[in-house]
Amino acid sequence: QVHLAESGGGSVQSGGSLKLSCAASGYNRNSYCLTWFRQAPGQEREEVARINNFRTTRYKDSVQGRFTIAQDNAKNTLFLQMNSLKPEDTAMYYCAAASWNLRRATCGPYNDWGQGTQVTVSS
Repeated sequence: QVHLAESGGGSVQSGGSLKLSCAASGYNRNSYCLTWFRQAPGQEREEVARINNFRTTRYKDSVQGRFTIAQDNAKNTLFLQMNSLKPEDTAMYYCAAASWNLRRATCGPYNDWGQGTQVTVSS
């Protein structure tokens, strides 16, 4: 059974930094995508950053160069280091797990989600 639990959210001023953590267990370590999503009020959920079992990463264009996704397998933890935060980064952030489809080079459906952690950036 996959278990995901986010932490590390908070309130910061524009230009500040936060580091989110996601305790992740129970997923298939041979084929996975671990992904950070976010959802702001009234907006659709969007993918922010992801990492797969090949340690390949992908970022949303607007966070490229500011956010870094990383994984500590020994501690079963996924991280999202967020620097140079902007008010438009304000959202609930979720981590999610899916299988990595090698043939299609895509992540499978995200069936497992954490409860989310709130990030608020003030101008």
